[in-house]
Amino acid sequence: MRKNYHEVSLPEILDAREKRALRQRELLLQYQKPLLCFTMNIAGSMKNSPLIRKGFLYGLEDLALQLQRERAEILYREIWDEATGNEAFLIINTSPATIKTLACELEDADPLGRLYDMDVLLPAKDIPSGFRKMEREELGFSGRQCLLCKRPAKECASRRIHPLSELVARTDEILKSAVRERTACRIAELATRSLLYEVAITPKPGLVDRANNGSHRDMDFYSFLNSAAALQSYFKKCADFGILEAEKAEREGREDLPGLFRSLRLPGKLAENQMLRATGGVNTHKGAIFSLGILCAAAASLPPARWNESETILSICARMTKGIVAGDYRNLTVNTAKTKGQKLYLEYGITGVRGQMEEGLPAVSAYGLPLLEKLLAEGRSTDETGAAVLLAILSHMTDTNLIARSDVPTQKEASRRAGELLEHCPCPGREELEELDREFIQKNLSPGGSADLLALCWMLHFLKTDRSS
Repeated sequence: MRKNYHEVSLPEILDAREKRALRQRELLLQYQKPLLCFTMNIAGSMKNSPLIRKGFLYGLEDLALQLQRERAEILYREIWDEATGNEAFLIINTSPATIKTLACELEDADPLGRLYDMDVLLPAKDIPSGFRKMEREELGFSGRQCLLCKRPAKECASRRIHPLSELVARTDEILKSAVRERTACRIAELATRSLLYEVAITPKPGLVDRANNGSHRDMDFYSFLNSAAALQSYFKKCADFGILEAEKAEREGREDLPGLFRSLRLPGKLAENQMLRATGGVNTHKGAIFSLGILCAAAASLPPARWNESETILSICARMTKGIVAGDYRNLTVNTAKTKGQKLYLEYGITGVRGQMEEGLPAVSAYGLPLLEKLLAEGRSTDETGAAVLLAILSHMTDTNLIARSDVPTQKEASRRAGELLEHCPCPGREELEELDREFIQKNLSPGGSADLLALCWMLHFLKTDRSS
């Protein structure tokens, strides 16, 4: 249910402060341990929103991880999500100096930290309030700086040096920038992980894996690691475009993202150059640059809370690439067709990954992803799951990589063999997979297109199960 955030009045703010102070006293009296109270410094009367909430949760996550690193146990946690703001109360079983140091470091780490207000309170029977607040200066930290200038924040606030509108605008800018950066970085990390999982799955018939190079002579396992590492910045760029295009669409009151796919084409070409530099001129991930780049942009156009909506993400991919087959192949002739994919389209009408993408990746949505989730839920290993998913995809799509290394009848036979093996055993064992691997290697077959879609299945799974969402 969407939270009912709204502008708050001064009496509401004062009531919230009184309520907070009362809860602080209760917790300190009950536990007799340091209490960290985390709120957000938000200028203006709009103290909470989905964007502000997201910034708060980022801070809470970072704080919890820092405490975990220090082996500081959180004895009690209470979180409020009100129109008057976000508040967290943490009773922590470690020294007050340790807690305050971690809090100050987070407050000073980046612009988003400037919006954090992490107070450390200690029981104090000799003080009327029942507690005292540790100051930053006690541990050698300087006072907080103004959001807009280098002067002390208290000085600017007391003298009201800056217009409220400027403070509100700066706060909004900090929050949006931080959320964009974290979201894009997270998607890029998951995309890179997907490529690493794909190549690591062993055995994979005809493909490079941890055991052998499959049907390839110009690449090995480490070629794929080098390539995946080189592509992470590209995936982040795709996510950046997705976020910005979604923000633009929201401002204009529309749902479609008509310019998003077009904006990815030049970065995709540059990413191919990055791949070739990393591999010494070998094409390891050209297909994934296309398909996974689109998926990154589509996922980034949604808030992280909706990353578990795989069908929605795939439908965005389809809308982004609507008309791509007709557009890319409109003026294609026998004389102008250069690539194997172009020639297959003219001769057989095979649309390859473009057609898959334009249709919302049916091999992924109907076969690959459901099987991946089913096998993982059954407790199957990553290798078992990945190999079975690869075969499921191969048996339900026309893999143009196979045709490029053979012909259409051979590709159909390879798909039939994959389906036959799955029918015999829904999760084939190592012996059966190694036998098929030897067969594919002997025939010089490599289902690279299916491997790209296997990576997409992992990506959708990672998005769905990502803790940060």
